[in-house]
Amino acid sequence: MAISFSEFKKVQMKVGKVIDAERVEGSEKLIKMIVDFGTEKRQAIAGIAKWYGPGELIGKKFVFVINLEPKKMMGLESQAMILAAMDEEGNLALVTLDKPNIKEGSPIS
Repeated sequence: MAISFSEFKKVQMKVGKVIDAERVEGSEKLIKMIVDFGTEKRQAIAGIAKWYGPGELIGKKFVFVINLEPKKMMGLESQAMILAAMDEEGNLALVTLDKPNIKEGSPIS
């Protein structure tokens, strides 16, 4: 399904640095992250525990969608969505940056 460019521009994506991460108690899939977007910090919950441990995420920058409605998972509110790609074998890779100098909060366009 194709969307117009004006619809796509409604999606706000920014660079976020994971400053804290932990597995969600009672879940095999979920990781709770605290993400620094430069001017604010948000909580993001993602079903990535099969592929990433909390220690692999802390201190790294990823791409997040920041204007989705908050969603509750296991009683925790997710205020951003980390972007990822998955191959045909079910391997997951998070969307990251190839230049380390890009600051937290930088918009993705």
